[in-house]
Amino acid sequence: MFRAILPILRTDCTYSRHFLLPTTTNLNWHLQKEPRTYKKKLCSHSLPFCSLQVNQMSHLNRGKSRQSDKIPKKCVHKLLPTDNVYWRNSNGFHALTNQSHRNAWNSLLFKAQCVQKNDVVLKRLASLSPQGIVEASPPVIQPYMRLIRFDKPIGTWLLYWPCTWSIALATPAGCLPSLWLLALFGAGSFFMRGAGCIINDMWDKDFDRKVERTKLRPMASGEVSQLQGLVCLAGMLSVSLGILLQLNWYSVVLGAASMGLVITYPLAKRFTFWPQAFLGVTLNWGVLIAWSGINGCLQMPVIPLYLACVLYTIFYDTVYSHQDKYDDMLIGVKSTALKFGDNTKLWLTGFGTTMVSLLVLTGRMCDQTWPYYSAVSLTAAHIAHQLYTVDLNNPDDCAKKFRSNSQLGLVMFLGIVLGTLLKKEEESSSKPNVPELPAS
Repeated sequence: MFRAILPILRTDCTYSRHFLLPTTTNLNWHLQKEPRTYKKKLCSHSLPFCSLQVNQMSHLNRGKSRQSDKIPKKCVHKLLPTDNVYWRNSNGFHALTNQSHRNAWNSLLFKAQCVQKNDVVLKRLASLSPQGIVEASPPVIQPYMRLIRFDKPIGTWLLYWPCTWSIALATPAGCLPSLWLLALFGAGSFFMRGAGCIINDMWDKDFDRKVERTKLRPMASGEVSQLQGLVCLAGMLSVSLGILLQLNWYSVVLGAASMGLVITYPLAKRFTFWPQAFLGVTLNWGVLIAWSGINGCLQMPVIPLYLACVLYTIFYDTVYSHQDKYDDMLIGVKSTALKFGDNTKLWLTGFGTTMVSLLVLTGRMCDQTWPYYSAVSLTAAHIAHQLYTVDLNNPDDCAKKFRSNSQLGLVMFLGIVLGTLLKKEEESSSKPNVPELPAS
């Protein structure tokens, strides 16, 4: 016989109740009903809470659901269109609307079937999205995929796009950027971002348990042990080292110099209100490596580009940190969100303006053409729109604005590529001598 429906020991501001259906697939299914407004008061609706149905199965009323309630020994195969159902896996929530209950049940989400041991095996159609790939993977590797944030690729994109800007800016006039370098830095961004996430979780697992958004991360919840995380980290760093060795030795030394930042960055939030600045310095180190990978050394134009990317990281990560500011205050973690407080938008205006100015300076130093400056103008407009529309007291809106920055990276990359293609080929005799910078 199936296990009982166990209530999760948590309630939220919507006055809704969540239930957990244990299965052998290590998936947590939360059934939730939308609250209703009655006489200007938010309250739970009293209609039958019937989200699972089998032949002859009676409705499970919200008020009568107890730990002793049993599910019949039959296959759960159909969802009634009487309620909204929110299912959660990999620390993300996804909703089915009332209408989609009838239309998309068999084609979009999942089926369930009975097995000999009378447990439920949940199956979903394959999906090429990161979340779908994680869910379709064997259960034994799913915690590790979530540990490296495979299901949340936004961090990889934010690490990768500044590298592509540097590659495209260092490309000779009239040429396309090297596809080999773009692929190499794409793989490097994926593995180094995964390594950074593991290091962050190893340092912060005790803090993560106290923050609503992060308490179900694999190391914080106990799905992955410290030793298992360390083994996974060794694998990610080994692959990253193999990628780095494909570049010249100047770039290898420069890349190795960043490991101190990668390891110590998670500690910054314990001692300073500027962990976002430490993140910017660490996350955008690939800009320097990409430039030296093409030119064999660092040159002056990469300096304003790197500083612009650092300010850009402070900008979007400050918005991101506003999601957790109340939890951070309770547990004693510092951030720029707490540092700036009600003056956050004023500070962000300064960061955004300086970033755009540095991008313009970089274009001037690289003799860029109008597509580049058009992309910079779109970047300025995007930042201004974020500042004007973001609600820093709404965690969902902060997360939405944060994710939109991956699109901005593509806009800048395309603008740099087109601007480089339109540049006139410079004569080697008239090419100015650009001073080199030391490796460290």
